[in-house]
Amino acid sequence: MIRTSEAVLRGHPDKFCDQIADRILYHAYERDPEAYGQIEVAVWSDQVFLTGATVTREPLETVFADVVRSIGQEVGYTPGNSIDANRYQVHDHVCRQVRDPREWTRHVNDQSIVIGWAGYDAATRYLSPEHFLAHRLREALDTACTHGGKLEGHGPDGKLVIHLDESPPLRGQPAVWRISTVLVTLQQKPDLPLIDFQRTVAALMLQTLREVSDADPRWRFDRSSTRLLINPNGPFYDGGSNSDNGQTGRKLVMDYYGPRIPIGGGAISGKDLSHIDRAGAYAARRACIEAVENGAKEALVRVTYAPGIAGPLDVTWSFADGGRPPAGARFDFHNLLDITRGQWRRLRDSGRGAHFFDSSLPWNSPVTPASDPVFFSLTPHTTIP
Repeated sequence: MIRTSEAVLRGHPDKFCDQIADRILYHAYERDPEAYGQIEVAVWSDQVFLTGATVTREPLETVFADVVRSIGQEVGYTPGNSIDANRYQVHDHVCRQVRDPREWTRHVNDQSIVIGWAGYDAATRYLSPEHFLAHRLREALDTACTHGGKLEGHGPDGKLVIHLDESPPLRGQPAVWRISTVLVTLQQKPDLPLIDFQRTVAALMLQTLREVSDADPRWRFDRSSTRLLINPNGPFYDGGSNSDNGQTGRKLVMDYYGPRIPIGGGAISGKDLSHIDRAGAYAARRACIEAVENGAKEALVRVTYAPGIAGPLDVTWSFADGGRPPAGARFDFHNLLDITRGQWRRLRDSGRGAHFFDSSLPWNSPVTPASDPVFFSLTPHTTIP
């Protein structure tokens, strides 16, 4: 079975927008731990547009234009790059309301269909192998393009696609994942010849693939049969918002589970931690991981919410090769917020797109009975096809 997935780097214009949106929410939570907010960001060339609203009980005095330029510098939009974040013209139309945010954060205030999924095991971080690998290579490229990295000064804009051939377990033998193609498109500095740049990026990808295959015997990586495509369209100098516009919420397949899993109906970045799209998606993910830990090969749950109604309209589970919902699972609004409570500091960097890849996040690991309450439970409307 041919599997494919993709990811973009933190300097891609869409991810740049996601990072700005979540960082603004981070500052709102700094001001009020129960803040409400919905933020949208768009960028083209040197123009950045901010819309939406924040609600805090004390005035939020953060200069959002400074937030934009600070994130730009963090990701690598610095002098010498085709984008210099200091030159961004920021059009701030965010409405900053000073009132009690609990008017919005203490109930389901929007309709939503959320999807949770988990499969395989902790070695793939409960993601499909192709999506795990896409994130692993993205992480390596992002790190290499930062200060002191092997690709320092290159990027920060870039994206990648991977192909692998998945063979299922056979006669007691484990599954096999043969890496067939890795495609990388990465912004580069003009002073390095293309062939030298391609060799440097290829060496990094080969090193990362070896690390992945050495850590898990299910991976099969053979340099002679794995095709590496590095900037196959030629030199890529003018990146970021100089070559592509960006908007919040346009990389949902990357943010969620890759192209073989449905993504539901809502973006994640730009929405406060009580918004049903975000809180529901995180809770659904945690429930599915628990189902896999209890023996399911793969678990998918779809949960539907209506405004003003705390309990879901329906909860539908599906499993591959058997499985059951975790005992005591609960998706009522006031319970699923337990998982996001106190996590607002993670919003500082969450817009990079590792919502379900970062294993340090509480919704990406099984419940620990000794310390964590079970926050999701089945409702009378649950169906299991």
